[in-house]
Amino acid sequence: MLAPLVTGIHHVTAFAGDAARNRRFYSEVLGFELVKRTVNFDAPSMWHLYYGLAGGAPGTLLTHFPEPRAARARHGGSEISAVAIACDPQRLDALSERLASTGARLAHASEFGRTVVTFEDPDGMRLALEADARRRTPHAQAEIARVTITVPDARETASFLSDALGFTTIGEEIRDGRPNLRLGLGDGGCGREIDVVHAPDLAPEPMAAGTIHHVAWRVADDAAQAHASATLGARGVAVTPVRDRSYFRSIYFRIPGGVLFEIATDGPGFAIDEPPDALGRALRLPPQYEARRTAIEAALPSLD
Repeated sequence: MLAPLVTGIHHVTAFAGDAARNRRFYSEVLGFELVKRTVNFDAPSMWHLYYGLAGGAPGTLLTHFPEPRAARARHGGSEISAVAIACDPQRLDALSERLASTGARLAHASEFGRTVVTFEDPDGMRLALEADARRRTPHAQAEIARVTITVPDARETASFLSDALGFTTIGEEIRDGRPNLRLGLGDGGCGREIDVVHAPDLAPEPMAAGTIHHVAWRVADDAAQAHASATLGARGVAVTPVRDRSYFRSIYFRIPGGVLFEIATDGPGFAIDEPPDALGRALRLPPQYEARRTAIEAALPSLD
């Protein structure tokens, strides 16, 4: 059996609509810290907002590209369809009440014997809360538990995840009338799982506000990332060159079913360009955009 190429989830990135509404929801309602205000490195007229905990520890990160003119997403196939957040069991009721007070519609569901509270963010991104005391970042109040992907052929996708990335199948159940496979890295657990939903009848929908763009998986360093890239390349997977995202380095590829994966290094982290006690307070730009700072700042929507 292949040793896992990745160690767990690093972050999840989605599109959003109104930037100020997005900031209020993730920082004031869900209680994540805004750990970095920067721009989409490939489209600097757009914010890239990083929300996390414990100073932006890998595994706690939800990031967003807000675009005020974006249409609201319609969910379909070949997509990352949901993100589950593991939280301290003592916080679950308080978080649920806070969500309900904003008008969010909550529902309780059972997934592989565990109760989750499902809801959507203001743009329609599907989320869930799960009480889990086994979080792998114990000094954080919450972290990403898993992602769910909806694909045309769950077994084909699961086979790739096992053969190429080193996942193992944990279980299978029927959820909402569809087969659902749960896979994990090593012994699975928080941040090391993925659910694969079989949905051959669902066509892909365009990216829009509330759509999850990609999930990034962790590796410790550049050497581990290079090993992962070489291993995937040897299997015929088209992997991008390394892209420097300032706070980590990334490679990207698509898995069978069309979902976009990233492999990101754990470091160097978010304190490389501002003090740890001032994370997320000011716009930080990569060097290639500093000369355009005034114009970029003027074009970005307010976060207040």
